[in-house]
Amino acid sequence: MQVYQNILQTIGNTPMVRLNRIVKDLPCEVYAKIETTNPGNSIKDRMALKMIEDAEASGALKPGGTIIEGTSGNTGMGLAIAAVIKGYKCIFTTTDKQSKEKVDALKAFGAEVIVCPTDVDPEDPRSYYSVSTRLANEIPNAWKPNQYDNLSNSKAHYEQTGPEIWNQTAGKITHLVVGVGTGGTICGTGRFLKEQNPNISILGIDTYGSVFKKYKETGIFDKNEIYPYITEGIGEDFLPANVDFSIIDHFEKVTDKDAAVMTRRIPREEGIFAGNSAGSAVAGLLQMKDRFKKDDIVVIIFHDHGTRYLGKMFNEDWMRDRGFIEAEPKKLAMDLVVGHVSLPLLTASVSQNCNEVFALMQKFKISQLPVKDDNGNFVGSVEDKNLYAALLQQKITMADSIQSIMGSPYPIVSHSDSIERVSSLINDENSAVLMMDMGGNWHIITKQDIIEGFVS
Repeated sequence: MQVYQNILQTIGNTPMVRLNRIVKDLPCEVYAKIETTNPGNSIKDRMALKMIEDAEASGALKPGGTIIEGTSGNTGMGLAIAAVIKGYKCIFTTTDKQSKEKVDALKAFGAEVIVCPTDVDPEDPRSYYSVSTRLANEIPNAWKPNQYDNLSNSKAHYEQTGPEIWNQTAGKITHLVVGVGTGGTICGTGRFLKEQNPNISILGIDTYGSVFKKYKETGIFDKNEIYPYITEGIGEDFLPANVDFSIIDHFEKVTDKDAAVMTRRIPREEGIFAGNSAGSAVAGLLQMKDRFKKDDIVVIIFHDHGTRYLGKMFNEDWMRDRGFIEAEPKKLAMDLVVGHVSLPLLTASVSQNCNEVFALMQKFKISQLPVKDDNGNFVGSVEDKNLYAALLQQKITMADSIQSIMGSPYPIVSHSDSIERVSSLINDENSAVLMMDMGGNWHIITKQDIIEGFVS
């Protein structure tokens, strides 16, 4: 039987997939390393298991212990999965900028999650770094992996991710593009690849609000570079030990907007449901198009799955609220009559009888008519359902005046009223409303117009 003994054995050996549409303007071939096929749907499963195994071997993590870590969600997921199999408890601290889906996913594996403010210094006792450290010191038999400074993080990628990419590209890789957060993925993978071929270019994706790019280029840790940002999974306001700047050849900064918009493009253009760091990486890749030539083989890491971001980048209201996509213009009353805007409004007259009005309705295949008096004022309305009911109950004959079954006049709306305003007036009492356009012409808006307005 081709089976695994537990879920941890399925970590790694993720597929490499060529990108086509989204990189069509680049001269090179681009392949995405799809880390979403790991059991926790992210690349962090690799280093989470490695950190636990190394801690077990060193005695830092003892049987029945509690794993306490500050995490944006994906590392916590990897740790939580391993903890379930190995019998550990998990407590995670995270920031309030992380998606609700990430927090809920951690809780699904039985972990306790503590949400901390984003906009504080790492040294602040409220930061998710500080809270996790305090809890690790206070809780007996606790172990903090500290993914940022634990070199088992980058070692996992040196031992696994790097060799996989080298073998999958038959050693032809020329560039590696990776979003940089803890630095473990890019530096562990990059170190292995550079040992095979020193000419491979290692390109890190950074975000505005992070210190990485300026530190790489100047050696200066500039606190003025630090400010809150929305992009998840990359960038930092300190220098993790796993970030080896000698391995990374260049940092490319990507805006929150460009990252978010690109995150939405990936599934629509490549059919790959990847997360925000993948969006950042692809946006950065396209910004660096002048670095690539015809025969280059570029590998880009897709860190995690799009389901982590359903309430954010894949939520149109969230995107519109932040100005990342344009708000769709709301439809107005004028938009609801485009199908018959050139047609004159049909009306009945108080001087007509039921037979005449019914003939008019049959001729034009309509079910309601506004009724005017002799001065041209709207004084009522008539509908085929009311005519039918009155005839059935023998209250009228077809020779009777239409006034005998006439209902109230239809409400009048402005041409600039919203579709919501118009629809609120159409109910059991009013099957239509009337509207005058800017040229002084009257139009009727019916339920059918409202339906077409919502679906078109």
